[in-house]
Amino acid sequence: METVAKRLYEGMFLVDSAQAAADWEGTLSVINNILQRADAEVVSMRKWQERKLAYDIDHKSRGTYILCYFNASGERIAGIEKDVLLSEKVMRVLILGTEKRPAEMIEADIKGEEVKAAEAEEATPEAAPAPAVEEAGEPEKADDETAAPAAEAVAPAAAESDAEETEKPAE
Repeated sequence: METVAKRLYEGMFLVDSAQAAADWEGTLSVINNILQRADAEVVSMRKWQERKLAYDIDHKSRGTYILCYFNASGERIAGIEKDVLLSEKVMRVLILGTEKRPAEMIEADIKGEEVKAAEAEEATPEAAPAPAVEEAGEPEKADDETAAPAAEAVAPAAAESDAEETEKPAE
């Protein structure tokens, strides 16, 4: 019998806000049951946010997001997603692997702390500012503005020379 290594996953479960408010413990137990069926070990589970949905799901316009970290084998993730599709309480789920996230961010999420924007910026490389592009773009606009009157000045002269050619009788 092979032992499969379990990895840490992050799951964002979306539930109906009205059902979650009416029966919070029941909602959490549904998610726990789904994860237990997949032999997943729950590390942390907490309410993340309640928000208005971008579009209605099953005629519901508000949803509560539940953030969950759990250890599971990769083969079982499809089973979790299938159980969510069959569930009446959980509307959607997004499961991501956490191997590419910094450990500090995961620990902060597990503890329920907010990660400051400054800390998140330190973890990612800063993008080089592009003032040279903006500076180069501004003179081009100025050239375009000055070029337009010059083109208009040339156009009447060309029109006059065309008119002179058409007025001359053919020899």
